Amino acid sequence: MASGSHSHLPEQSLARVHALLARGAAQRVVLGLVGAPGAGKSTLASALQASFADMSVVLPMDGFHLANSELRRLGRAGRKGAPDTFDAAGYLALLQRLRDPAHAGETVYAPEFRREIEEAVAGAIAIEPHHRLVITEGNYLLVDQGAWQGVSALLDECWYVDVDEQLRNERLVRRHQAFGRTEQEAVQWAAQTDAPNARLVASTRVRADHAFRWGG
Repeated sequence: MASGSHSHLPEQSLARVHALLARGAAQRVVLGLVGAPGAGKSTLASALQASFADMSVVLPMDGFHLANSELRRLGRAGRKGAPDTFDAAGYLALLQRLRDPAHAGETVYAPEFRREIEEAVAGAIAIEPHHRLVITEGNYLLVDQGAWQGVSALLDECWYVDVDEQLRNERLVRRHQAFGRTEQEAVQWAAQTDAPNARLVASTRVRADHAFRWGG
């Protein structure tokens, strides 16, 4: 049974998760949350995890960011966050391992992105056998190119997380400032790096199973 407060999540959303868990019987369920930068994916993932606290874990795609040193070597440091700045194949392989019944009794470790150091930390998330619900969130879960195109088939359902565009941009600028950029640098990064990524993510919305909109 779910535990925790449900007051901050619509009953419709909770019902969808219960239906997935019922359909999966004793099997693991992987729920994807996709949306543009700043849409509130992490917030929704945390709320869902709290509502199903005894059986769920959050697996962010961001843990598969390439290291800053590798981005510099590849000449992609100025585009950090774009699809080709992640180890998409590694993320796909981890999802495949989670879906494989042969690994059902194992603890699977996943990396976690730490904004305070702008790097991923290996083995920071433990996905244990009792975690029947894995909530994975990120920008590119429905992108149909490269290794990304294999992700959707490994998700039981994928929700598109949406929010007012002005609010989303304001959040992004505040986030960039909170982690060391000046206001001008934050605005510039949101416009030149985040915006193209957001357009790509928006183009994948049609492939989502459900649309979750904050404030509506």
